[in-house]
Amino acid sequence: MALLKVEQLTKKYGAKTVVDKISFEFGHNQCIALIGPNGAGKTTTLRTLSGLLKPSAGTIQFENKEKNQDIRDKIGYLPQYPAFHTWMTGREFLIYSGKLAKLTKEDATKRADELLKVVGISDEAKNERIARYSGGMKQRLGIAQAIIHEPKLLILDEPVASLDPLGRREVLILMKKLKENMTILFSTHILNDAEEVSDELLLLNQGHIIESGSIAELRKKYQTTVIELQVEDDINLYQEKLDSLDYVDNTKIERNTLFITVSDVKVARDEILSIATKETWPITRFSINQASLEDMFMRVVKS
Repeated sequence: MALLKVEQLTKKYGAKTVVDKISFEFGHNQCIALIGPNGAGKTTTLRTLSGLLKPSAGTIQFENKEKNQDIRDKIGYLPQYPAFHTWMTGREFLIYSGKLAKLTKEDATKRADELLKVVGISDEAKNERIARYSGGMKQRLGIAQAIIHEPKLLILDEPVASLDPLGRREVLILMKKLKENMTILFSTHILNDAEEVSDELLLLNQGHIIESGSIAELRKKYQTTVIELQVEDDINLYQEKLDSLDYVDNTKIERNTLFITVSDVKVARDEILSIATKETWPITRFSINQASLEDMFMRVVKS
């Protein structure tokens, strides 16, 4: 049985439809990434699933519960910008959160001490005021607060978007650990993060789920290849010529490298090299790479 099943979920604000008849389901001990550009409807979807917003239409069903029944006791939720009582210590905040979740003081204290170890907040740091915590520490503390009551589903809204590289790495490692004991649904527009930690993807654009499945399934379905080209002179001189070729899906320039996404790598390789040889392009690098998740997403959005 699915852990969570969503059917035709819709959320409107007046005449504006932000989430439009989306349907999906997932099981236990998975990590599902809800990905899409800013404004796609990711936060509204997560807030509706968490019970903070009432759906305009559609149903949300958690295992062994009736459709649209309150499921807040089964889920943990961390917003994109969590709020803390920064005058508290990390340990005090978790104990306080446990009491709010209707744990006894004894159970809240025990659970707080367990979670501080799980999320990697040291014995020294747990007794410091939260105001002194780094961004990564605050985010890990926020995740601990969200799972203080041992939910089956953890919902995270852009959990690493505002973190520096170190804090981002800490949270991603923690998410990999937590999915062994619960299902995680998180939103992100950082596609490399989705690729690193998730088992399934939900691609959201303009309020619609435009594609879903595992990364392997989606790669196979939208398989493309990227050729990287560098030359001794201005790379912009070659972009327009390559854009006009039938087997080239798109091109982009980053750091003096022309990235060419192609539909048929064999034809593209042979013909581009033929053109380059004939016109004596001053090539310094020509390499073939598998398309990234970002390339795949752009292809899905444009199709």
